[in-house]
Amino acid sequence: MDRDPQRAGDVDGAQMNSRNKGARGERMWRDQLREAGFEAIRGCQNAGRDAGGGEAPDIICPDLPKIHHEVKFVEKLNLQDAMTQAVRDAKPGQIPIVAHKRSNCDWNVTVRASDWFKILKQTDLVCGS
Repeated sequence: MDRDPQRAGDVDGAQMNSRNKGARGERMWRDQLREAGFEAIRGCQNAGRDAGGGEAPDIICPDLPKIHHEVKFVEKLNLQDAMTQAVRDAKPGQIPIVAHKRSNCDWNVTVRASDWFKILKQTDLVCGS
């Protein structure tokens, strides 16, 4: 018995919509970085590879080379899984971040506490010595 191509497409369509939403989220985060004054492109714009031929990150931001951007545009996010992915994909010396948002909500950035303290120590936000 042949499968109904319309119904067979439903699963693929859901996966495609998820991929499209992920790509849209990456473009939106790229645009946020640009609006903040940083040069940024989507990693897949380089055929999904970085300059060394390795798998490219979601966002390549030459102005922030020590940050690995993992971008998630989903309604329900498993933040621990997303951070685990960011940590795994970050190159040595990079701080992994998860830039995430839901539809009709603002962007949020999640960073490990140890990395947050490193960042703070390099800013003028800290009073004292």
